[in-house]
Amino acid sequence: AGPMAGENQTHVTEFMLLGFSHGQPFLFVLFLAIYLATLLGNSAILTLVFLDPHLHSPMYFFLSHLSCLDICYSSVTVPKILTNTLHPQATISYHGCLAQMFFLMGCVGAECALLAVMAYDRYAAICQPLHYAHAMSWGVCVAAATSCWLWGMLDSAIHTLLASRLSFCGAPQLQHIFCDVPPLLRAACSNTRPSEVALHAASVFVGLSPFLLVAISYLRILATVLGMPVATSRQKAFSTCSAHLLVVTLYFATANLNYNRPSSGYSPAADTLVSALYCIVTPMLNPLIYSLRNWEVRRALRKAVWGRGMPA
Repeated sequence: AGPMAGENQTHVTEFMLLGFSHGQPFLFVLFLAIYLATLLGNSAILTLVFLDPHLHSPMYFFLSHLSCLDICYSSVTVPKILTNTLHPQATISYHGCLAQMFFLMGCVGAECALLAVMAYDRYAAICQPLHYAHAMSWGVCVAAATSCWLWGMLDSAIHTLLASRLSFCGAPQLQHIFCDVPPLLRAACSNTRPSEVALHAASVFVGLSPFLLVAISYLRILATVLGMPVATSRQKAFSTCSAHLLVVTLYFATANLNYNRPSSGYSPAADTLVSALYCIVTPMLNPLIYSLRNWEVRRALRKAVWGRGMPA
């Protein structure tokens, strides 16, 4: 926990962000390139899923929601980061910080839940194909996607409410490049215990639980795929699942590092790097991973580029 209230607490109007140090013009170009690639890649996925009838299935319905989340992730943090790289002193207003944290944490919770739903969808398709149409009906898919978004926002609202009750002393500084719960807790000079408890609880219910569901789903999928008699069936199943598994591993590993590292091993530079990986770099990589590893997405892309006349 941060230092207890007893120092001179001030009414905070803005935070100084100390995650920016050197090479700011380079950082501007780097983050701009990543942001544009994220927007382009995820917008392409959304467009393909909307236009191509072959992609009108639960798997791609959830993939389109993942692309929406990735666009939201980047748009919550990167534009402000770009602005700050052009200024001598990086800052963010107090209310802007809470708003950024609310939407960021909302995306975190929603994406964890969505990745679990996507894993269950693959489990149902591969392990229970005869019941798949009923298990993943249109109504079920809409309800599942809506629940993911609401779950993320509920979790986020709790963290933001607790953060809004924190007190800060002097000119508060965040060792980061955007607003997130861990750097806010380190900067506070009031009791941070409620926020820390909420963060640990969220790591179990919002992070660990979906990850375990994903792990169980893929263990069942692996057992089923290995038992398939036809090599082409195994290859197709591995193709669609390996892309999702790669996304899941990358996302949960970096998010867990960001929210669950012990305070004794805290390094501002490492914290900034890990956060940038999971909420700036990963959203750019997701569409690349899916398009390169998924033959249906590649086929839809070729069809969109070369016209309707090409064979399926």
